[in-house]
Amino acid sequence: MTKLRDGNDMGGVRSAFSPDFARMLRFGTVGLLNTALGYSLILAGLRLGLGDIAANMAGYAGGLALGFFLNRQWTFGRAGGFRPGTAMRYAITFVVAYAANLTIVMSAMSAGMIENPFVHLAGNVVYSVLFYLGSARFVFVGAANGLNAEPPGTAT
Repeated sequence: MTKLRDGNDMGGVRSAFSPDFARMLRFGTVGLLNTALGYSLILAGLRLGLGDIAANMAGYAGGLALGFFLNRQWTFGRAGGFRPGTAMRYAITFVVAYAANLTIVMSAMSAGMIENPFVHLAGNVVYSVLFYLGSARFVFVGAANGLNAEPPGTAT
């Protein structure tokens, strides 16, 4: 039997991907799913007459909720009970990543780049990287990343 870098037995099959790469792929898959749900909720809200702001808020809320639970259970392997503070850390991580995205977009707008799709792509890449790193290092610590403790000052 072959042992992987993390000591897991793969039944004689050696994985070509590192555990971090596989986790990044799961994170991306969850991102696609929560985007699909969020956009569907936005469209449904608009059809129901909620208006742009309310429909957008409903879509983001639904997508974030789905993303939280899928990332907690599947991406980062948190199969145990719900720990206080995890949802708040997830929300904080979202706000920081989204603020970085908006900073890039607004900076580009101030530099005269109006409605440039590449600016939004750059903002989205920064958002995704920050959200992944925040989730892996701040939100879902103690999960599949090999750590056994919550961040300092949180209840377990």
